[in-house]
Amino acid sequence: MTGPIVVINPNSNQAVTDGLADALSGFQLQGGPAIECLTLAEGPFGIESQADSDLVVAPLIDLVKRRGDAGAFVIACYSDPGLEACRTISAVPVFGIQESGVLAALARGDLFGVIAISEGSVARHRRYMRRMGVLDRLAGERALNMSVAETATGKDTFAALERTGRKLVDDGADAIVLGCAGMATHRSALEHSIGVPVIDPTQAAVAMALGAVLPG
Repeated sequence: MTGPIVVINPNSNQAVTDGLADALSGFQLQGGPAIECLTLAEGPFGIESQADSDLVVAPLIDLVKRRGDAGAFVIACYSDPGLEACRTISAVPVFGIQESGVLAALARGDLFGVIAISEGSVARHRRYMRRMGVLDRLAGERALNMSVAETATGKDTFAALERTGRKLVDDGADAIVLGCAGMATHRSALEHSIGVPVIDPTQAAVAMALGAVLPG
């Protein structure tokens, strides 16, 4: 039996972690690895800037080092903070949700769109996608202009996701990536509403982690 898939929420908002655990409940397979969702206590309440993203790299590395029992790690923040650093010190696979979410979207449609939490996130995401070499498959990225906390618990979040998702479909997207872990609980309802595949990137990353560990 492999060790658990450790899903790390790098912000300190427990509501986000609880939403991740709920969205991943269907991935808890009988006889498969446990999926453990953790909150990084040292993180900011929401990762909403490059400075926030950089701030969590050192404590993420420390956590990965402490969890030698893990079968795989998932860094559940759409900025993929510390991904490469954690890969260099981990003996097991480490997945980032932006990278995994985009790759999953490319398998579901020709052009994909991204729903970001804020305009300030868009440039950071585009830099990452440029390094991935996928900008020619990007139909567009549009922002909710909400905080991470609002996306996780706000009463108006779903209506904003619907409006933004429909705009991305009008832009030509035939698959949508949710650009924040806090949006996880809305994936299924949003997909049903707008009629194109909606990718929760944490689910995509955990699916890849399962694919890496289940063959043994």
